[in-house]
Amino acid sequence: MKDEHTIIKDVYAAKTDTDRADELIRRYLPFIKAEASRQTGRVCTEQDDEYSIAMMAFYEAILGYEKERGAFKGYASMLIRSRIIDYHRKETRHEGHASLYEERGDGDRTLADELCDDRDHIGERLGLEATQQEIEELSKVLSRAGVTFSDVADNCPRQERTMAACKKAMACGVKDKALLDEVERTGRLPLKRLSLASGVERKTLERHRRYILAMLLIHTNGYEIIRGHLRHMAVEKGGTAV
Repeated sequence: MKDEHTIIKDVYAAKTDTDRADELIRRYLPFIKAEASRQTGRVCTEQDDEYSIAMMAFYEAILGYEKERGAFKGYASMLIRSRIIDYHRKETRHEGHASLYEERGDGDRTLADELCDDRDHIGERLGLEATQQEIEELSKVLSRAGVTFSDVADNCPRQERTMAACKKAMACGVKDKALLDEVERTGRLPLKRLSLASGVERKTLERHRRYILAMLLIHTNGYEIIRGHLRHMAVEKGGTAV
């Protein structure tokens, strides 16, 4: 096995040379397959979508890797895991289920449990880095929608009845792929449509528009770590997440 210094040298060479990138991917096919299998909880074959996703994630790791990110294989593992979780979330969302709460492989652990595990195989440093990246990306998305984190906190419902109504509307929005796609595309909350679909009064939605908008944006592409933290916070407070 080549040492890490040599691996990094090969990765940097592969960034601008597709032939070297292909050769590097072929060399690490056992690693890629093993990572895909670990994330699916079963043996992954060349016929599985997760295998192709893992290969693309590995290539993405080649292009995006910098020495400051630590060991290359750890970084590649993080991306493979993230992309497969993304894939499972989208697939399950199409079926009308919440993938974060689906039990995986062996045991009773869910994706959210794994995402919040401080001792997972990625390691604490990479876990914190991934969380920071999600927060930074969400901040940009909220900013484009004219919302800040302070706005979200200030706009959060204080009364239990109002919070229950907002959660009902948000749950309805999360299940409606077309509505969620519209929110992601426009950065705006379709108040009339959400009110009709959920049965929650429009004035309630309008009063807490920024909070609901932020929560729905968190349920669009990515943000698995943030959703995991929100779920655990809700459980600790005796409630339930959206």
